[in-house]
This record gives sequence, structure tokens and C-alpha cells, in this order.
Amino acid sequence: MSATADPAKVNETSKHPVKIGDRITSDVVVRLRTDEGGDHWFYCHSEILTKKSKYFADRLSDNWPTCQILDSRYCVEVYCKEPDLNFHVSILRLFYTPEPHSWHNVRNALGILQVAIHLGCPQMSHACVEYLEAVPWEEADEEEILRIVPGLGPEYEQILARLQPVDQSAVVGIFISAIQFATSSPPTSMKELKSSAQEQLEYMLTEDDDAPLLTSDNEVIKCEVRRCVKDLLSRFNIQVETLVDASHDRVQHLRSLLCDISWVSQILNKMEMIKDLVHYWVDASIIIVSTVEKLHSDGEMLETKLKITEVASKVLEAIGLGNVILPTVKRLHMIRVWLPYVQKLRPLVERRNVDDDDEEVSSVRMENDIWQGLESAFVSIILTLPSSEQADILAEWLRSQHVQYPDLTEAFEVWCYRSKVAKRRIATVDEMSNVKSS
Repeated sequence: MSATADPAKVNETSKHPVKIGDRITSDVVVRLRTDEGGDHWFYCHSEILTKKSKYFADRLSDNWPTCQILDSRYCVEVYCKEPDLNFHVSILRLFYTPEPHSWHNVRNALGILQVAIHLGCPQMSHACVEYLEAVPWEEADEEEILRIVPGLGPEYEQILARLQPVDQSAVVGIFISAIQFATSSPPTSMKELKSSAQEQLEYMLTEDDDAPLLTSDNEVIKCEVRRCVKDLLSRFNIQVETLVDASHDRVQHLRSLLCDISWVSQILNKMEMIKDLVHYWVDASIIIVSTVEKLHSDGEMLETKLKITEVASKVLEAIGLGNVILPTVKRLHMIRVWLPYVQKLRPLVERRNVDDDDEEVSSVRMENDIWQGLESAFVSIILTLPSSEQADILAEWLRSQHVQYPDLTEAFEVWCYRSKVAKRRIATVDEMSNVKSS
């Protein structure tokens, strides 16, 4: 017998709006039975069910031999898992609700989508897909979508469009735009936007649980980074050369450029391009130091000097680790310029911070690992120099009133050992050479 067995009830539902659970007009009972023994009855209407769902249309047709009759009504059993029960209830209620439907949230829409597919409700499935494509997702939503959607079939993969890997050319394009903005000098009001761009550029190049979005051997990227860095250093150079007074605006602009140079050094390290910064800094060191040392070291200027020191530490570290190879004369030059600068600066910072409790005096600080990194870099570079040059530097250090920092004790110990055993070592080498020549 077909689902239109009771014409009086069907005609009644056609004339007036009906509601789920209306036993007077209902001609179908939907029993939702769960794997945990739940049995939930819903009084429904065949006209609504067959119109909205192919599953119900088939179950209520003459071609379905096992259709049961219960209390003069058709009975359709639907089996589901207990966690999915609410989604089945929701979809039955939505059958009776005029469009557009309210999906409430991503998780609810995903649950209803799965039920809609199972019950053969293409219109509702389409509405769920449109909702999921249009609304923002939290990270938890994304994980849930990735867990569920791939198993729904290829026709639903469009939901994953925003999570798909992008074409490499698109990555290159956004990287180039971001590096141009991140190394520019926009108005102060755009400071947070610029910081965000810098953070994302670092993230794109960082290898963590996932591979970097870009590899360091991309020549298009390297060329653009090199151009942007050159432009940034050129602006910094102009600012240093024209810095005749420590006015607030000039010092602020100089410090902003130094912050950008410090940041870009991390990008250059990740891309194995740090030599671009090192070569510039080696050549510009004398003018940088001589310019800032002429200016009064008030709080603002002292902070700028610390930022210069921070950049210098990154350059000296690259040299000390051997990441950038420089001839002896340039390594010696860097020690001669930056060792005295740091020896004078550290006491100024410490004296300034003695008055830290004075509300009228703001403290200035640099992270301790930067001071330690500087000290290690000095030791490493000094130990690469000829013995006589090492002796001169260490003698000056021991005579200096700033002998406490940087602590070159390690370099002194190595120099003493090398000097003491030098004659024996060289004699041994000469003997070996004579044996080979004979």
C-alpha cells in the first residue's frame, strides 16, 4: 500500500500548515533507534517526508515490502548511532521549517549534512555545503571538517577549498608583497600591520612539524629579498649620515630602521643570505659607531645604541660561527670597532638601571642572551686572528677598566696554551717535513 493510504489526512496537510508531532494529522511514525537501545517516536506526515527525502520516499512507496503499519499509520524505522541522534531529530524538524534554515554552527551543519546525505536530501545537503563554505571556521572546526568531509564523497570536496595547498606561484606572490611591506617605512598607525607581516614571513620560512612554504633556493624570492634589504640598508645609511642631533623624531626613525634590520637578519639567516647584511655592516661600522658616540646618551638614545648593539651581535655571531667568511683584516677590524663600543656601553646601561626605582628615569634593557652571544662571538673571532693580534687585544682588555665585560678569559686561556706549546708544535711539524723531504 502506498503512503497516500489515508486521503483525508493528506488533504488536511495540504490545506493547512502541519507540525511535527501533530498526532491528529500525522500518517507516519518515524522511529529513531540508536545503537545504545534508544527508541524515539516522531509523528510525521508522508507528504512532507517523501518530498524532502528520497530515503523516506522509497520506504513509503509500494515497492517497499516491509513497511509496517502501526495504529493506522505507516512506521519507518531509522537506525543511527547515539551521538548522531540529535542531528536526525534536527533534520526531521527542519523538514517542517521554511527556508532559509538556521544551522547554528559548523559542527551542527556537519552533523546534519551527514544525515542529509544518508537520507537522500539533496536540497538540504546543498544548503549545508553553502553554509560551510561561507562561514568562518575555528581551528577545532577545521579538524572536524578534515575528519568528516573526505569520507562523504568527491562531490563534497569543494568544502575543503580553503584548506587545499596553494600553487607555488601564489605563495611567491604573497611573499614578495609581504617582504616589500615588512621592510618599508609606513606611518606609525600601521605598525601592528607591519609586525604581523613580519611574523607571517618568519612563519612561512620556518620548518616545524611541516615543511616551510618556501625553500631558500628560490631565486625569484632571493632576488626580491636582496633588493628589499638593499633598500632598507640604504635608508638606514642615509639616516646615520644625516644624524646631526638626537631629536625625538630622528631617533625614533633610526630605531625603527634598526628594528627592521634586526628582524630581517632572521629572514636572511633562514634563507642563508646573512652575508648581504654582514658585508654592509662591516663597511659601515666605523661611521655608525662614530656617529652615535657623538650624541648624548639619554634614555631614548641609549635604547637606540642598544638596538645597534643587537644588530651588531647578529653580524658578529655570523662571523664567529664561520657562516660568513671574511679575511683577517676585516675580522680584526670588527673587533677593533665593536669591542670598545660594547665595553663603554655596558656600564652606561647598568648605571642607568641602578635608578630603576626612580619614576622619572625609565630603565633600558637588552636581553641577557644577546650580551652572552656578543661575548661568545668576540671570543670566537679573536681566536681566529694571528697570535700577535690576539696578544694586543688581550693586553688592552686586561688593562681596561671594563675588564669585567666582555669576559675574554676563554680566549686568554687558549692564547696562553697555544703560545706555550707553539715552539714544540712547530718543531714537530718541521721534523715531519724534513723526514718527508728526505
